[in-house]
Amino acid sequence: MNLPFEARRRLVLDAISPGALLIWSAPVMIRNNDVEHEYRQDSDFYYLTGFDEPESALLLKSGPDSKSIVFVRERDPERETWDGPRLGVERAAQALGVNDAFPISALSTKLAEVLTGCDRLYFSIGQNSAADELVISTLRRLRQTIRRGGVWPTTITEPGTILHEMRLRKDADELVALGRAIEVTEQAHRAVFASTRAGQWEYELEAVLRSEFRRSGAERVAYSPIVASGVNATILHHRSNNRQSQAGELILVDAGCEYGYQSADITRTFPASGKYTPLQRVAYEIVLRAQESAIAAIKPNATMDGVHDVAVRELVAGLIVLGIVKDELEASLANGSYKKYYMHRTSHWLGMDVHDVGAYHVSGKPRALVPNMVLTVEPGLYFPISDEAVPEELRGTGIRIEDDILVTPTGFANLSKDIPKYPDEIESIMSQSQGRLG
Repeated sequence: MNLPFEARRRLVLDAISPGALLIWSAPVMIRNNDVEHEYRQDSDFYYLTGFDEPESALLLKSGPDSKSIVFVRERDPERETWDGPRLGVERAAQALGVNDAFPISALSTKLAEVLTGCDRLYFSIGQNSAADELVISTLRRLRQTIRRGGVWPTTITEPGTILHEMRLRKDADELVALGRAIEVTEQAHRAVFASTRAGQWEYELEAVLRSEFRRSGAERVAYSPIVASGVNATILHHRSNNRQSQAGELILVDAGCEYGYQSADITRTFPASGKYTPLQRVAYEIVLRAQESAIAAIKPNATMDGVHDVAVRELVAGLIVLGIVKDELEASLANGSYKKYYMHRTSHWLGMDVHDVGAYHVSGKPRALVPNMVLTVEPGLYFPISDEAVPEELRGTGIRIEDDILVTPTGFANLSKDIPKYPDEIESIMSQSQGRLG
């Protein structure tokens, strides 16, 4: 059965009427020589088909003769010996719940047939050069029919104007998959807490994360894990994970898995030695307070900008208490003096992509949140190692806390609330594990 994908296609057919929509699968990317990167299907294509083979396309035609057509690779026993089984043309229509299926080689001919009589095509130009050329050559041929009174697409519209609006609001199947992605991510973060020792290399903790993800059935990481010890935590997108942690430092881990094409995105910051110093705890609790205040502000008709403003106000108040920001609260908020220590936004959309699709502003105004949207809340503080305004103990320290939040009809649900983030809880987990292994 292909029920959630059929339902989504029906919604798209209604939205594009009259017109047609063409979406291609993600291309296979070469890593080096004849070795390919791990394949991951295009999110929009998977959203409408649930099909994860390359060299495929989906064509939707709306109107009285509406239809869904897939184009797939033909069966090839020799290639399947090397690369694994293919669905094939014969089984594709029934397996994917569409009206027709053809070999990908027939796309040019069938596209011309479907577009004859359509005046609008939804197609994303510039993502796939082969697809661009096929569409352009097809339109060039159809243009010749205008002398005989033919109708052909004179308007090409970005399909994201429809699809990405749909993807902003998660359906029940997506929320189930996202819930499982977060559960697996919780297991991985707990395993990191339990295995951390001062002196470990960042890549050792990355290995724990990746092992837990795959052991629990996650297809892949949602993004390359960030494991940042000490000063590396002041680098927002630290990727090398090649530093050895030191006693007394904090470690920031930003990691989530992808499960069922839904992405978790979680950050926790914890002490390498198993216990926060008093000043580290003060700074950590400033970030925690900012995060919890921002989460509490989430409800229908709130905005991401408003959520961000709540977090910033708490962070600046904390920086003033620490003596790092010298301005008064309102002055710092106005002149941005705090941005040296908090330079990013508090939230982003979450879903099939870790930075998911969807407009943040509509008609020039911050978008109002509605039920079934999912967003992150991830405030942080980052103290440059050479900043003399920062207490010496905190220099070269980064703290970020991130959870995944569902907008509900009455407020919010913290989908990742079971992943430990309170200092006493984290210290207890680390103390118990270090006691067993110490």
